[in-house]
Amino acid sequence: MKIYDFLVIGSGIAGLSYALEVSRHGSVAIVTKKNHTESNTNYAQGGIAAVVDQTRDRLEWHIEDTLKAGQGLCHREAVELLVFEGAGRIEQLREWGVHFTTTYQDGKLVLSLHREGGHRTNRIVHHYDSTGQEIEQTLVNRVRNNPYIDVYEHHALVDLITDHHLEHRHEPSKVCYGAYILNTATNTVQRFLSRITVLATGGCGQVWRHTTNPDIATGDGLASAARAGAKLANLEFMQFHPTTLHHHLAPPFLISEALRGYGAKLYNLSGERFMLKYHPDAELATRDVVARAIDAEMKLRGDPYVELDVTHMPAPETRERFPKIYETLLRYGLDITKNRIPVVPAAHYMCGGVVTDLVGRTSIDGLYAIGEVAMTGVHGANRLASNSLLEALVFAHTAAVHSSEMMKTFSICDDIPEWNAQGTMDPEEWVLISHDRDEIRDLMADYVGIVRSGLRLERAKRRLSLLWNEIEEFWRRTTVTLPLLELRNIALVAMLVVECAERRKESRGLHYRTDYPEPSEAFLYDTVLVNGSMNLF
Repeated sequence: MKIYDFLVIGSGIAGLSYALEVSRHGSVAIVTKKNHTESNTNYAQGGIAAVVDQTRDRLEWHIEDTLKAGQGLCHREAVELLVFEGAGRIEQLREWGVHFTTTYQDGKLVLSLHREGGHRTNRIVHHYDSTGQEIEQTLVNRVRNNPYIDVYEHHALVDLITDHHLEHRHEPSKVCYGAYILNTATNTVQRFLSRITVLATGGCGQVWRHTTNPDIATGDGLASAARAGAKLANLEFMQFHPTTLHHHLAPPFLISEALRGYGAKLYNLSGERFMLKYHPDAELATRDVVARAIDAEMKLRGDPYVELDVTHMPAPETRERFPKIYETLLRYGLDITKNRIPVVPAAHYMCGGVVTDLVGRTSIDGLYAIGEVAMTGVHGANRLASNSLLEALVFAHTAAVHSSEMMKTFSICDDIPEWNAQGTMDPEEWVLISHDRDEIRDLMADYVGIVRSGLRLERAKRRLSLLWNEIEEFWRRTTVTLPLLELRNIALVAMLVVECAERRKESRGLHYRTDYPEPSEAFLYDTVLVNGSMNLF
């Protein structure tokens, strides 16, 4: 049994920055499934949207751009907090040692600012085209040198510990006491007890067939929060990144939106630049518009991909501004200064999540959620490009300030039972059920992807229900392993996404239904799920 003041589950920008802040107030444990740097943060290329130059930008403009992208569902107070805190969070990162790309302007060395789709001006602070990696490595180094933070690599969240784990309590879960954590090296489940527990588990891209997310993004935080009875919302709004590399030798690789902000154009395989048919902003339209346009072109023509072209831009400048993209694609025989890039949309960022307030509190006492796993109200129906890293930083900060004070009101619960490790693994049956993961991901891609309908959602729900019941039955009589744990979480998150998508009978932002192709004023609210919404628990 491990006992800490703060238990942080996840090691992306949200979890690491939160841990660094609260380490001044108590002992901290960071639990991470793989190693420090394996997170969605590490793959973020574009940068952080923030108003750092108010001579050329305005706080009001960033707020308006975010609200416009969110299409009526953003919580204005959350957006204002995000924007007002932006410059301060950037400065904090620089103080911690993050190096952002700079340039000379009017004889002064200033931050270099990119522009991305949906932004009216240049406001993306970046480190070339590998911003996430630069931030992650810097924060990891600071964590490693912090004596008040213990890091548990290769440990996975099994379940949050709440009231229903206590034999003498039968009321609905109201307090979180920590978590059951799987040590994947020993296949043993341990109790991690804490005053404050923070979900910073990232996204759930692995629920779909094509994704930019790393293998660890299996929705563990979403699934565990749902099982614990926390409120979740807006899971129908999965953002599909319009441009990921399509190459038979390469794994999915994100082609940054900054490339389109720089001047890249999209063409179908007949050489037609098609984005102007879909939106007056063409390649600089928001991600939902660009992703649907690409999807429509591929389906209309039967093409497996479209092409992104930056060959008309100066080659030396392209190589300097996008070194990671250039070098990565060159390994697969593609010189982006000479060749067009084959791209397809892929599941990228979950705009919904565990419902929180402005300081990261969930509907369960002692449990906070930050980063992609949280639904703060910032993104609404569609995330504005490069607002995700900023959201992680801002709400990790507000959560750190609030929870450091609230920690004093929570005590360690000393009667948490050990994990019931009874069960056996049938290798033959596991071989059969392990294929469910691919089936779920294919179902989600085919029926709950960029374009949906009532018929598709009903088919997905019916088939997913069968798979979910099969997986739960296997779970109850089997020892815990990481593959089984991830399969269970993927199945539950898929079911929850479909439930949200069925409820929203309109098209808005990232959620497009062919049977309800227009937005409706009747649905200007969040799609909220609570324990028992689907009679699953």
